[in-house]
Amino acid sequence: MGDVLVMLGVLLVAATPLALSVFALLDAARRPAWAWSLAERPQAMWMGMILVGTFLSILGIGLSLYYLTRVRPAVAAAENGKISSPRSVTPRVDP
Repeated sequence: MGDVLVMLGVLLVAATPLALSVFALLDAARRPAWAWSLAERPQAMWMGMILVGTFLSILGIGLSLYYLTRVRPAVAAAENGKISSPRSVTPRVDP
């Protein structure tokens, strides 16, 4: 019984990075392109980075966590109609 628990523990630890990366990749793929544009984030770049990170365990965990905690909320907010002011545009003041 002890060997089975150890094997399940190792499997869980080994599968977690893959599961996290696959979840992040599927979430990024299902978001519409217009939401990515409104959030000013490049969808193809993020999907590519997560996909490459899937094969690089530690980097993949970091990229997936960054996507899920920083990028995903911005894209989801844009998808729900909550558009923040553009990051790169400064207000124009006429003299």
